[in-house]
Amino acid sequence: MFGTLSRPVRPLRRHVWLARFGRRGGALHLAQEPRWTGRAGQGRRMVETLAPRRGDGMTRTPGTIWDLHPDDREARADLHAFGWLDDLAALGDRRAWTCARDWTRDWLWLPGARGGGGWDAAITGRRLLSWTEHGAMILDGAPGDFVRAFRRSLAHQTRYLARCWRDAAPDRGRFDALAGLLHGAMALEGMERHAARAAGWLDAECAARIGPAGEIASRNPEEMMEILRLLSAAQGRIEAAGQEPPRTLRRAVAVMASALRTLRHADGGLPRFHGGGAGHAGRAEQVLALSGTPAAAPGEGAMGFARLAHRRVTILLDAAAPPVGPGARPHASALAFELTSGRRPLVVSVGPGHAFGTDWAEAARRTPSHSTLELDASDASGPPKEVRSEWRRTERSSGIVIAHDGYVATHGLTHIRQLHLDTDGRSLRGEDVLAVVEREDRATFDAMRAASGPAGVQFRVRFHLHPDVLAAPDEDGAISLMLRSGELWRFRQDGAATLALEPSVYLDAETPAPQEARQIVLSGQADEYATRVSWTLAKARQTPDAIRDLVHDDAPILA
Repeated sequence: MFGTLSRPVRPLRRHVWLARFGRRGGALHLAQEPRWTGRAGQGRRMVETLAPRRGDGMTRTPGTIWDLHPDDREARADLHAFGWLDDLAALGDRRAWTCARDWTRDWLWLPGARGGGGWDAAITGRRLLSWTEHGAMILDGAPGDFVRAFRRSLAHQTRYLARCWRDAAPDRGRFDALAGLLHGAMALEGMERHAARAAGWLDAECAARIGPAGEIASRNPEEMMEILRLLSAAQGRIEAAGQEPPRTLRRAVAVMASALRTLRHADGGLPRFHGGGAGHAGRAEQVLALSGTPAAAPGEGAMGFARLAHRRVTILLDAAAPPVGPGARPHASALAFELTSGRRPLVVSVGPGHAFGTDWAEAARRTPSHSTLELDASDASGPPKEVRSEWRRTERSSGIVIAHDGYVATHGLTHIRQLHLDTDGRSLRGEDVLAVVEREDRATFDAMRAASGPAGVQFRVRFHLHPDVLAAPDEDGAISLMLRSGELWRFRQDGAATLALEPSVYLDAETPAPQEARQIVLSGQADEYATRVSWTLAKARQTPDAIRDLVHDDAPILA
């Protein structure tokens, strides 16, 4: 009835086999309404094409979702984690509910459906959380034999996680495994012992992996948001059972919610740094609502990112050294920033490339993929040893001066960036400086300048643009940037560098392929102990302070 298990490594296979024995659990207690959903458009695409979230590298064959054959590991993980139930729930029509039931039944009954790495501890945890969250949809109209098989499998997977949750990677994967264990145990009568232990283990993981201000080691904003979702869901499930959530878990939810509020752009999306994406529309709001924390104003910064915001313009800047530790996907993005105006991203990072293969993943983490300064077509010589910042505020603007020493070892140069956002949100003034700060660094710079010959020490300051931005050079040497909302911005520089529009790319894991985009590039050479480039990015005079943005981004769901 349960099909054929894949042949994992021997210890994992043993855990799966042993977990078949023990209490099967009694009555089911599943959520009647999901506390979060995904993208309705993605759900419709799945129903119509049998294609999961990542369309790249998939082959479609008729029948069931388990006839898909993903080429990459992450796509296979997404499939077996059942996160696509979120998208079907967002679609919410009869076709979606039927697919949710049938594809879950197929996973239980079809030979080979549960292969492909589906018994990894983190993936199993994600699957249990999806099953318990969307159980009403899965079991709607289901016959008795399917309901019994579903309950047996839920108990089997819960016992399995109780044995092997520590095998999950000590990053988000550990939280996935424990959240799934907790929800699986609390969904079944007779598994109270597993639920109590899971709550204690989850509390200990919060103490070990969540910083005092809600930060995580990877400095990945999207990962932080998803961990907050897991912890908030666990806290809510414990409270719904009439129990008191552990103290450290409650503290982690509170401080992470505060950090998430600080890291949101004006459009509700997250900054795309260190392997994280923006999150789909409304995701951050769902997670904050799930956390149950009171609304509060965003702070000046969180998790190593600085925030400037006035009116409906937000700027988020990478103001710390690259992350290290479990789960880190460090990008060479020191001093890079993103800018969003209302619902429209303007200046962005290229984004996370891991959904598109190793070559894109490597390219995405390099300095040229971020809106910052690149020296001699190279990344910083190593992770900056020191990143210093200082806030500058006046009645007219909020600003930050920030510097990193990643180029000191090889070039003797420190990159210093100033950003000042006017309080009316209409103008951003910036300056990028390459300077020899310490006397002992002059010899390094002199040697590099001599070795560079007539070309000098070349630099480029990049400003990657969102694909929806229409960019065109003006006759006066500026570049005009039109947003889909109708806002018109202009980029100007002081003439110390060469200004150009060049091709770029935009990577989004929710799209099947990289998207073409543009970037503004300031290029020049550093031939003095201090080289300075000043620039402005400002709304055009004819653009009003407030604009009615009525343009729809997606096709209607009920088309």
